Amino acid sequence: MHDLPDLYSRRHLLQRAGAGFGSIGLASLLSQEGLLGSDQSADPLAPKQGHFPGKAKSVIWIFANGGPSQVDTWDYKPELEKMDGKELEGFDKETGFFANAVGPLMKSPFEFTPRGQCGKMVSSLFPHLGEHVDKMAFIHSGHTESNNHSPALFMMNSGLPRMGYPCVGSWVTYGLGSESRDLPAFVVMSDPLDRGLPKGSAANWSAGFLPSVYQGTWLKPKGDPIDNLNRPAHMSDLQQQRQLGLLSQLNQHHIDSRPGDQELEARIKSFELAYRMQQAAPEAFDIEREPEHVKNLYGVGEKRCDHFARQCLTARRMVERGVRFVQIYSGGMANQRSWDGHNDIEGNHSQFAGETDQPVAGLLADLEQRGLLKDTLVVWGGEFGRLPLSQKSKKPGRDHNPHCFTTWMAGGGIKGGVSYGESDEIGHHAAVDPVHVNDIHATILHQLGFDHEKLTYVYNGRRFRLTDVGGHVIQDILA
Repeated sequence: MHDLPDLYSRRHLLQRAGAGFGSIGLASLLSQEGLLGSDQSADPLAPKQGHFPGKAKSVIWIFANGGPSQVDTWDYKPELEKMDGKELEGFDKETGFFANAVGPLMKSPFEFTPRGQCGKMVSSLFPHLGEHVDKMAFIHSGHTESNNHSPALFMMNSGLPRMGYPCVGSWVTYGLGSESRDLPAFVVMSDPLDRGLPKGSAANWSAGFLPSVYQGTWLKPKGDPIDNLNRPAHMSDLQQQRQLGLLSQLNQHHIDSRPGDQELEARIKSFELAYRMQQAAPEAFDIEREPEHVKNLYGVGEKRCDHFARQCLTARRMVERGVRFVQIYSGGMANQRSWDGHNDIEGNHSQFAGETDQPVAGLLADLEQRGLLKDTLVVWGGEFGRLPLSQKSKKPGRDHNPHCFTTWMAGGGIKGGVSYGESDEIGHHAAVDPVHVNDIHATILHQLGFDHEKLTYVYNGRRFRLTDVGGHVIQDILA
């Protein structure tokens, strides 16, 4: 018979239990500060709540890769037309990328006309998108920190001008999870016309130091969008289930000896998602199921824009099925393979606007008529703008400009038919209400229900966030 334990006096009990009470208090404080962490191993992509009710549930980001010219697209500058051919006194030739090719001021080769009830002046590049300006909020005073594509792409995607940090889509899925159990939470589509990936490639949709489950899933532009999406022909569904069951048992045995290994847990979940995707993804990616009038709305079948139309239609089908974040890149590597109009700005922008104008307009119209635009935030923009001067070449182009760019947003609680901020009279610098990239990110997170200063992740002893040490929500464009 075991001896009964000694009886404690109340004073002795409190003395012995003090450390336990302290631990409870410490756990409470750590939880309030977001440092305790939550056990998401059961399902790291389970739907979660933001800090407050968000107006948007998902994001579709149309990335005009290469740096579209603000003064040739959305930022009308009549003064630039008057100053055409004049030298810009005091101009820093190191602003762009080619200091030895700086020319005089150059007016836009495109005609601007007022569109919509708001009377927004829109370039002739966008006959279809011009019909939707009353849905859009234009940010004309954007500025960034690099005149080089790769760091500027990293800046626009991850909030810092260097690789290794989580991108916007990863932060969003880390914070909100996904409403889709059978499709990736974060999907990326790149230019399919043999133009390559944007500079920096997959680092632009990397999860950085976040668990890898939050990384973007790149859809291949040709063939099956995802490798091994179809089950091997020689294997039945029952055989595959048994194979995955055995794999799950082996993985579980392995992880039991390594508790807290998030990378391994995420890998196990990826196998489970891959199996579910075999059932759901072929249907989701099959745009041929859409009626003809919907495909025509996007421009499917039109030689000039068919590829981008298919991607935009796929994006709608993704968010309709609960995918949280979709990013579509127009243009691949630099120069004439993207919006990087160093040579022949007229030809370059005519081509890429022609490929995207009807598809993006179709996307906005389709989202609206299905009731999805109210909680889908659509973003359009590139990594920087372009100079109002010409770049000397056989046909004049424009060099990079980190000091000014235009971005627009629509849906997801954004006020339509408004413009925020102003560039100077020639579109060279952000002059009124400058908007940093961190401010754009803070606004996106706000619309999804997040205080950007509180959506954090502790890594290497430091609390990181998408907006680093900056960021302000652009309240004037919110409905």
